[in-house]
Amino acid sequence: MKIAILGAGVSGMSLARFLVEGGIEQDSITLFEAAPVAGGLCRSKRVGEFTYDVAGGHILFSKDAEAMAWMKEQAGGEDAFVKRDRNTKIRFGSEWVHYPFENGLGDLPEGPRFECVSGYVKAWHERMGPDGTTPVTEAPKDFASWIRWRFGDGIADHFMDPYNEKIWKRPLADITSEWVAGRVPDAPVDDVLKSAIGMRTEGYTHQSVFYYPKENGFQAITDGLAAKLESRIRLSTPVQHVARKGEGYTVDGEEFDQVICTLPLDVLPRIVEGLDAGAVQAMESLEYNAVTCVLVALDRPEQPNLSWIYLPHTEQGPANRVTYMSNYSPGNAPEGQTSLMAEITSNGRGEAPGPQIAEETVEGLLAAGLLHREEVLFTDISTSNHAYVVYDHGFSAKRAAALEGLERLGIVPLGRFGRYEYDNSDQCVIKARALAAELVPKWTQG
Repeated sequence: MKIAILGAGVSGMSLARFLVEGGIEQDSITLFEAAPVAGGLCRSKRVGEFTYDVAGGHILFSKDAEAMAWMKEQAGGEDAFVKRDRNTKIRFGSEWVHYPFENGLGDLPEGPRFECVSGYVKAWHERMGPDGTTPVTEAPKDFASWIRWRFGDGIADHFMDPYNEKIWKRPLADITSEWVAGRVPDAPVDDVLKSAIGMRTEGYTHQSVFYYPKENGFQAITDGLAAKLESRIRLSTPVQHVARKGEGYTVDGEEFDQVICTLPLDVLPRIVEGLDAGAVQAMESLEYNAVTCVLVALDRPEQPNLSWIYLPHTEQGPANRVTYMSNYSPGNAPEGQTSLMAEITSNGRGEAPGPQIAEETVEGLLAAGLLHREEVLFTDISTSNHAYVVYDHGFSAKRAAALEGLERLGIVPLGRFGRYEYDNSDQCVIKARALAAELVPKWTQG
């Protein structure tokens, strides 16, 4: 077999490694990567002695212990990682609110606290009915209505609406609620009531402990993947043309028996020959958001004991989330200094924020009380054009048509944007492992 993998991010490189582990000759695999460095959305950047992740603050955690151990192995094993307890907050005016918001209502001022508790209880009763165990109303299809159905008016007004409007950069009614299934656990009403009177409750416990590489940012994991693939990755080699040729394919004129594509579905009509009109229309109408990350290097010897925080309000600047990068690992900043990394989303089909976004971000962080002007050493910005899948109405049908178009050509899609699935890095590895387990027997036995 001669195999082309388009894209050398975590999905493409994990697949290549699993194929090799399954018995496929490494020399039969070629990875095409447009960027000068492998890693995709898992890349990190070093500026002076400061390191940050260029597509948002990544952490390593997984319900799949085997996948997590395999990812650690790529960067040098357990000793190459820092183990951290998650400490995440929401900045609400001058207050710190426990995360998730519904588990931190006791931290709110009295007025917003009452509005949030009252709204939550009312929504819960309307949703769950007399027995309090089974929903009696169907979840709304649009995200704006779903928020109020699930959390009530108070939480919607004070947190969910402004925060999500910052992230999605679209009217929330234009987004389907299907993306939240399995991602937003339903807090028991008792936990919400306990939190409101000061009894601490926890949500999202699957992220309560996470790991992060000691050196070189999250890219340490993908650097490890790339190192073992040696010369099979062609860097700075954007794919221009893919076509069927007999029983195989050509990639920029070079013949291959199989093509696995981790490139974003929406770019494929410009690259892949032979897609049917329905698939082309579906691919071109898929929506996505970019993310711009702003490193703020600080002349501050210590940070608050925080992992990351959420900034829901416009007066806090354009960032929706801030990661305390130097708390992830001391290797992310020089001794005696620290760093923050702020995330700002934008419509991926629009124009990315310009250099002024760094100053706008700093101004917002100053207004939020997160830093002092004299502490700021410098800023640095990086933009990743494809960062978040946008689940607009019709998304599922468009995605299905796009994938069916590739299936008809025999091209195998993989990855967060290769399949338009909202996957974290561990899920990318898990799905690459599953695909390799499916493909290896076909290729080695037939």
